[in-house]
Amino acid sequence: MDPAIELTGLRKRFGDKRAVDDLDLVVPRGALYGIIGPNGAGKSTTLRMVLSILFPDEGRIRVLGHASALEAKDRIGYLPEERGVYRKMAVGDFLLHMAVLKGVPRAVAKARIPAWLERVGLPGVARKRCEELSKGMQQKVQFIAAVLHEPDLLILDEPFSGLDPVSARLMKDLFLEQHARGATLVFSTHQMAQAEQLCEHIVMIHGGRKVLDDRLVDIHARNVPRALRFEPLDPRADVAAALADVPGLDRVVAEDGGWTLGLAPGADVAPTVQAVAARLAPARLEVRRPSLEDVFVEIATDGAGHRAHREEAA
Repeated sequence: MDPAIELTGLRKRFGDKRAVDDLDLVVPRGALYGIIGPNGAGKSTTLRMVLSILFPDEGRIRVLGHASALEAKDRIGYLPEERGVYRKMAVGDFLLHMAVLKGVPRAVAKARIPAWLERVGLPGVARKRCEELSKGMQQKVQFIAAVLHEPDLLILDEPFSGLDPVSARLMKDLFLEQHARGATLVFSTHQMAQAEQLCEHIVMIHGGRKVLDDRLVDIHARNVPRALRFEPLDPRADVAAALADVPGLDRVVAEDGGWTLGLAPGADVAPTVQAVAARLAPARLEVRRPSLEDVFVEIATDGAGHRAHREEAA
């Protein structure tokens, strides 16, 4: 079976700026991919080329087995970074219009719309104009428009932007539901913690170039733990004094309402954890691996990421 997305040698410039540079990427069907990187890295430009909103200067694109997303448009859902509801239309009319454009029979769409509005916490807004809704509500409406036709490929560009924590958690659950249904999900974000919580596979882009393309579990496996997170069972305990000479630790620092215990280079994690627990009864004691943000910073300031940054500057 053809991949959901296949990019080969993709390049795009805007004047003197190289937005995407020699990008190769294969997204298998049914995958859950996160495309991460800072603002201006080339994430949105890449997704817009995938969707044939923009066209590459060089390279080849295949989407759902076709040479263009335009040939598979009824099988693709897209939530853009810039929200695009028809502000003067009633919410129900807007969603019906978008569903029909994607090939959903009117009767089927009319049946699905109230259920979806209920799912996203917007019951009773079908007759309100889109402009009467908050930005977060409009975002939920546009998400419904992206999934009403039950797409095979769902592309989400900065989908959590502007959402409160409760709405963000709801949307995350709905994304995972779409993935469980069998849809391929690709979403971009500059907030790497979100990708770490949601995705199975991570693609990092820096300066228009791909600098990492791997399963999240393999990224974590390659990056050894550097610290422990500790909270004592007795909140009055003198943690710094009790753990000062534990073998395997090179620092004990109060941080974020708890304690960060730095692991010395080459320290054996299991004995160090046991030694800490023996000194002070823990309410919480966990191994902290480098986050995706840590990994990105390391890549972006060295190796391929550093070269991409220098070339972009040049």
